[in-house]
Amino acid sequence: MAPIRRLPDVLIDRIAAGEVVERPASVVKELVENAIDAGADAIDVVVTGGGRDLIVVTDNGAGMTADDLALAVERHATSKLGTDDLSAIATLGFRGEALPSIGAVARLRITSRARGADDAWQVAVTGGTKEKPTPAAHPPGTRVEVRDLFYATPARLKFLKAPRTEFGHALDVVRRLAMTHPEIAFSVADEDRTPLKVAADRLPLSDARRVRLAQVLGREFTDNALAIGAAHGGIEVQGLAGLPTLARPTAQAQYLFVNGRPVRDRQLASAVRPAYQELIARDRHPMVAIFVTAPPGEVDVNVHPAKTEVRFRDAQLVRGLIIAAIRRALAAGGHRTATAVAADALAAFGSAAGYPRPPEARPHVHAADAAAAYHAPLDAAALGGFARDALGGFARDALGGGFVPAARVEPPEPAAVDHPLGAARGQLHETYIVAQTGDGLVIVDQHAAHERLVFERMKAELDARGVQRQILLIPEVVEVDPAAAERVLGRAAEFADLGLAIEPFGDGAVLVREVPALLGEVDTKGLVQDLADELAEADGATSLRERLSEVASRMACHGSVRAGRALSVAEMNALLREMERTPHAGQCTHGRPTYIELKLTDIERLFGRR
Repeated sequence: MAPIRRLPDVLIDRIAAGEVVERPASVVKELVENAIDAGADAIDVVVTGGGRDLIVVTDNGAGMTADDLALAVERHATSKLGTDDLSAIATLGFRGEALPSIGAVARLRITSRARGADDAWQVAVTGGTKEKPTPAAHPPGTRVEVRDLFYATPARLKFLKAPRTEFGHALDVVRRLAMTHPEIAFSVADEDRTPLKVAADRLPLSDARRVRLAQVLGREFTDNALAIGAAHGGIEVQGLAGLPTLARPTAQAQYLFVNGRPVRDRQLASAVRPAYQELIARDRHPMVAIFVTAPPGEVDVNVHPAKTEVRFRDAQLVRGLIIAAIRRALAAGGHRTATAVAADALAAFGSAAGYPRPPEARPHVHAADAAAAYHAPLDAAALGGFARDALGGFARDALGGGFVPAARVEPPEPAAVDHPLGAARGQLHETYIVAQTGDGLVIVDQHAAHERLVFERMKAELDARGVQRQILLIPEVVEVDPAAAERVLGRAAEFADLGLAIEPFGDGAVLVREVPALLGEVDTKGLVQDLADELAEADGATSLRERLSEVASRMACHGSVRAGRALSVAEMNALLREMERTPHAGQCTHGRPTYIELKLTDIERLFGRR
């Protein structure tokens, strides 16, 4: 074995760069975070060649003097830690590794002018070799250029994806930072386009965040999201939670922020799924943007060089606040369903065969010809099978002479159509209720809607009476490893509230005396093991709640109004009014929408009247 030796500084910087600079997006992240910490209110990013050729980040922040520039490219030199206390970090950066790491693997040039200074200065670092600062011309602020990324470590180039893919990652980094800093203007451009350009917003923070989220994620999210808020012990949770019917096939649209820092934290992410329990299908994921604010001493950001992971002093409190805030907002949302449901329905209509052409595409018909055609007898040969089979008696009457009007249908009472879900006008295929609102119509899946109503009623009864327990004739001993037993027994009181009575039975064993009666025949060993595994993963126990909910959901499904059952107008209206009073009535227990609302303007557009 070779003797122990101290590695050269250049090699040390390149090893450190392997942790900090994973891909071009990592460079963009570090440079934009530096600009934010510098107090900039306008940050511009240019990326060419997917970041391999050039990355430029320009800001109007505090800027740096010549002495600052010389220190900025040295390892572990930073202006962001006023003391040596790592327990109270209030900035995005603090490690002092980004610039020297970037300079070790690329050609780095920094030009900066401090606010109030008359001169600007420039420093360059090429493959770890640092130059002395030289005078330059630049307005107040800083411009950082990174060229030929990874030229000094060619092996890393093999792991880069296509330029468009790498640019997409860099764009996503800035989008996330833009979401949590609406007071700053951002722009991101490549060789051909500027996919992100948002102005600074001076509205109150909650309003500014909604505006910024609409700019970055689109109006579909903000129009179909509910404001959330909860606070306890100095920790505050705010943001927007999408309606359950706005769910996506992946969790990519879940954005989490802690003290203005975008994070990808498993514990925080694990709080989102339980909050939407019983509201979305298992293979769907809600859209959320959650902002957590905590005292710096309550959160540790010095977990990973990339600073995308955090640790809370009381993670269970934060997780509980997120779940409570989302559940409260969804319950207050009542029967709302996402507008995307109606948009999908309109798109389906538009793609159907025989969609009417818009007015401008139709051949011109003279008014006199149109009137003559309207009053002329219908031609049986022209109507063919459609007239005989589909129109039935009406068509046969019409074939003998002029136009025969349909029977008059009395309009509903004005007060009835003013309800959010309108007044029932009829039933289609003994499955779908058609209701008229003041400005459109609503189509309700009677089985899905009633299933939600029954399920919510069952949950209310469970909350009022508690979960009924089934005492085991012979208590069952479940053997698990000691650590798992300790985790499960530590939450025995919580499990008791859910109908599961457990107690210790020696080292590495749990004695089960009672189980929830609602579950019927239970695999006790499997249940205890699942709970232990879940506690190890997410520090929470939702398996038992999910099992109880699944049983209640099945009971609600079998106990609700079935498709194919004819309902009277009074029964249909009663169902509509009950939906309006019931939380989460916009989706069934399987996550499917219970109704579709079409505005009159949308219907007129379908028929080419608009």
